[in-house]
Amino acid sequence: MQAEATQAGPGWRWSPAWVLGFVALWPAPGIAEAVLALGAIVGIAHLVQARFRGSVDLLSGPAWALTSVLFLAYWLPEAVSAIDAADRLRALREAAVDLRYLPFLWIVASAVADDRGRRRTFAGLALIAAAWTLDALVQAASGTSPLFLAIDAAKQAVSGRPMCTPAQVAALDRLSGVLGPCNLKLGIVLASLSPFLLAVAGQRFGRIGWLLAAVLAGLVILLAGARAAWITYALVLVWSGWRVLGGRRLFAVLLLGVGLLGGLAVVSPPVAERLHRSAIALTGEPQGIDHALSGRTRIWSAATCMLRAHPFNGVGARGFREAFPACDPGAGRLAAWGEGPALHAHQLVLEILSETGLFGFLMWLSGAAMAWRAWRYAGARSREDARPAMVALAVSLFPLNTHLAVYSTFWGGALLLLAALYAGSLLGREEP
Repeated sequence: MQAEATQAGPGWRWSPAWVLGFVALWPAPGIAEAVLALGAIVGIAHLVQARFRGSVDLLSGPAWALTSVLFLAYWLPEAVSAIDAADRLRALREAAVDLRYLPFLWIVASAVADDRGRRRTFAGLALIAAAWTLDALVQAASGTSPLFLAIDAAKQAVSGRPMCTPAQVAALDRLSGVLGPCNLKLGIVLASLSPFLLAVAGQRFGRIGWLLAAVLAGLVILLAGARAAWITYALVLVWSGWRVLGGRRLFAVLLLGVGLLGGLAVVSPPVAERLHRSAIALTGEPQGIDHALSGRTRIWSAATCMLRAHPFNGVGARGFREAFPACDPGAGRLAAWGEGPALHAHQLVLEILSETGLFGFLMWLSGAAMAWRAWRYAGARSREDARPAMVALAVSLFPLNTHLAVYSTFWGGALLLLAALYAGSLLGREEP
């Protein structure tokens, strides 16, 4: 057994399956969280024991360090912002619970720490993205997602309740895919996973495979309706396509994408509505821009108010909704999103500044600087190994876009997963 482990090199034999299981279960968030928690509990003793023996069978020293630093850059702002948050006990409890991410991130990094584990994990992520893409295309053609239908049937068999309420199903105005009508994040999730899909398709099937995967995934992302996902996916196409196709062919692909968007606007009213709403922003009028951004200028004004009121550590991670009424510049008027306060800032930089203050912003900048430094000083082969994870993380955090809440359970876990995949694939294997 020892000889077999030595031949296997760095990594942990079952960690790729654990990571892929966690991602595959994202449509069932409660079960996915249970997998994450169980992975943290089962793995922490083995991971810490291996680390303090000085072993590199799991991860190299630099990979341990970078994974931990990226976690702390995320978690420390949350912990410090909880000190005087509006709901202090809840905020402190959430910060304590989020410590479970650290051992799980070590598991994620160990999953891609050697060539075999990295190939299996990245190929598995590509397969999940491909399955979700094909499932969404079936939904676009038939009106039903087979994968979500199976998940919903299993949920009803176990609990007697469906995944989504009838009202949520009736209000569906976009492609929801495997995540379902009550979790309209398919476009964002698929755009963030697409670097793995495109990388594997290009490696296995060359330019034709890359083009086919790019078109099919792009069609689903456009129909899923989130304009933030459109921007994210455009960045992925530019980053990935430049290497696979070259400048001229990539330009042709981007023109094809614009044509596809225009064609969808003709046959899909929701796509047409989003394009029309985006065009209103070109008028330059404040009301038009706010309408085009679904009320986000009002939210962003409130975020700057929160930063002025709590410059050091913000109003607390996930405390935006409690602080919003006091900072709402349009108090008393119906918001573009309907009744109730805004739940988060919908923009990465403003969310960090408003909820965790300047301290949190500096911690995030420090984490980004460490990630960039690791990339800069890594060898060419290591950078090539880590490229899909690097692209996925970079486009998901692209600051000139709108974003999901980075301190929410679902999206926070997804971003930390990408960070660990980046650190593990870049530094997990010692250079020969």
